[in-house]
Amino acid sequence: MTTTTEELLIRVGHSPDPDDAFMFHALANDKIDTGRYRFTHELQDIETLNQRAFRGELELTAVSLHGYAYLTDQYALCACGASMGENYGPMVVTRAPMSIQDLKGRTIAIPGKLTTAFLALQLLLGDQANYVVHPFDEILNVVERGEVDAGLIIHEGQLTYQDQGLSLVVDLGVWWYDQTGGLPLPLGGNAIRRDLGRDVMEEVTALLKRSIEFGLEHRQEALRHAMQYGRNLDDARTDRFVGMYVNDWTLDFGDVGRKSVALLLQRGYEAGIIPRPVELEFIG
Repeated sequence: MTTTTEELLIRVGHSPDPDDAFMFHALANDKIDTGRYRFTHELQDIETLNQRAFRGELELTAVSLHGYAYLTDQYALCACGASMGENYGPMVVTRAPMSIQDLKGRTIAIPGKLTTAFLALQLLLGDQANYVVHPFDEILNVVERGEVDAGLIIHEGQLTYQDQGLSLVVDLGVWWYDQTGGLPLPLGGNAIRRDLGRDVMEEVTALLKRSIEFGLEHRQEALRHAMQYGRNLDDARTDRFVGMYVNDWTLDFGDVGRKSVALLLQRGYEAGIIPRPVELEFIG
């Protein structure tokens, strides 16, 4: 650790969702000693955070791993803070039952062109569908109203789509698991800005990991904080959703997680979706 006492402001961006709220509870509510670092939190949807990362606005930010493919010159990935879907993940849903083949030529609402969910869907369907962007928390509604043929859902919609009478066409986490011989689908991570310098990057990442550890060690306390962000989720569903995306993978990508990230982005490049090969660097 460095010895200077100068206070450093770390602006953190993350989604207003139970899993991110759980992860950042300790930092947001002064549960751990952050030393010379002062954290402020800005809650926005992941596609907005992806766009802000292009401008380098935040020192520490949640990013889609798809979006990160374009940000390697400005940011490195924190080894902690991953959202991984181990045989589950973003889903495509419709009003009436359909097959994957039926989706070709249809209009599908997506939560953003830089989301990892959209990358996975493109790997599955390519350009054989029409994609229109809608806010992630409106996609179930536009599908239910028949404004689009299908919707690509992320976050808590994975647990609530049946409440609106919708049908599952494909779970992209299951599809990826089957395609790769059992790898988890890496969806999001946290990225730290390179111009902070290596020491600060390491120290801030260590504090992020400690925040995640605190949440896991004080689960009920962190869940109470997270529940305020659980749109249409009761206590049991909030607990389940947090467990899906804050777990051992979140403490560290590990060798398997790193392999899956590299493979996903490689396949995106080979499919012509990502314009150049991606060199990954993990901090922590």
